[in-house]
Amino acid sequence: MADTIITNSPEKNDGDSGAGWVVALVIIIVVVVGGILLYRHGAFRAAAPAGNTNINVTVPVPTITPNQ
Repeated sequence: MADTIITNSPEKNDGDSGAGWVVALVIIIVVVVGGILLYRHGAFRAAAPAGNTNINVTVPVPTITPNQ
């Protein structure tokens, strides 16, 4: 009987993975720069009260009770 040798060589994908990394890097840069621009223009600030609103808060003084 004769021996049969089968050799499976993987396909060559030259350059395909590099394009994916470039696309991923561009997306990350766009997200970071967009976030910085939104932050600088005040998109993440808390809503401020309109006009001359004056908020007064009275905080009670804590009382110390003797040990029982």
